[in-house]
Amino acid sequence: MPLPCDFTALAAPGVRGLTPYQPGKPESELKREYGLDSVVKLASNENPLGPSPKALEAVYACLPELARYPDGNGFELKQALSARLAVDAARITLGNGSNDVLELLARAFLTPAHNAVMSAHAFAVYPLATLAVGATLKTAPALAADSAMPYGHDLAAMRALVDDDTRLVFIANPNNPTGTWLAPAELEAFIASLPAQVLCVLDEAYGEYMSPGQLPDSVGWLERYPNLVITRTFSKAYGLAGLRVGYALAHAQVTDLLNRVRQPFNVNLPALTAATAALGDAAYLAEAVALNRSGLQQWQDGLTALGLGWLPSAGNFLCVDLKGRSGRELFQRLLPKGVILRPVDNYGLPGHIRVTLGTGRENAIALAALGEVLAAG
Repeated sequence: MPLPCDFTALAAPGVRGLTPYQPGKPESELKREYGLDSVVKLASNENPLGPSPKALEAVYACLPELARYPDGNGFELKQALSARLAVDAARITLGNGSNDVLELLARAFLTPAHNAVMSAHAFAVYPLATLAVGATLKTAPALAADSAMPYGHDLAAMRALVDDDTRLVFIANPNNPTGTWLAPAELEAFIASLPAQVLCVLDEAYGEYMSPGQLPDSVGWLERYPNLVITRTFSKAYGLAGLRVGYALAHAQVTDLLNRVRQPFNVNLPALTAATAALGDAAYLAEAVALNRSGLQQWQDGLTALGLGWLPSAGNFLCVDLKGRSGRELFQRLLPKGVILRPVDNYGLPGHIRVTLGTGRENAIALAALGEVLAAG
């Protein structure tokens, strides 16, 4: 049936120019495609432990209430976050994952007359959120490949792009997909240098994995810098990626504006319930962080044996330097072996591939498959 009109032409200009976000290949699809019984998926930076037992128990308990709408204000989760972080609940915005909060920031503060600033090789949702509302995106070149933080954020280059029309600056710390991070003093100096009307969006999706020396006191900065917005998620270290729940910490006036554009029930009941329970499971979080550290060492040892390199990472993944090989090609050759990694050519890194740090068994299987593909030439 022919189209009555060109619907693409009817779309907003910012939307017409977007390329849809491509999630990692699902395990079920790979099993069907290659007739595999088992698959190791290390492509989406998920927690290999699975959810906290306390979160699962809380979800089971809330199931009889699924006929009712969730608490649109997320009172219990906000109170738990407020107590944990010593932040007034009026400073907390809940989202359907931290991606949702990034979208809310774009909707609340960007227009076609304004721009946002980000770094090259940074999270793909920043341009999606910015361009969808018709705003201009300014992308600063990243640090050089031979710097201490290869392909990481160059804060001086980002600051140079800030002008009178800038409203948001996106900083991922650690950054996905590179894994690189910023020294706390350097980061604070950058935030302090921004004009009052420019919101610094500090994306700390992987912050729980950072060591004490790497982790800035970003929450403590909120009082000094009213234009600071911190976004975090329960999808990574807390193992709740499938439920989609994240949050932002900001000045109460910013929070009020985000709530004006937020959908009334943007976080569902199981997500609210699980996140509240997971936040109180300190033993689970400690186990997840410890497993991540051992996985990091396992991959670094394995990559050294294979003659490959990697970018420094403070997250739950490594961006592997393939020494001139194609990440996309390597990704395709690993699929028949039941291993899913993540090519990052869409991030401007065609000679790298991103690998999530899994369990010891998953890491060993993936490393063995990687070795077989490399040996085959």
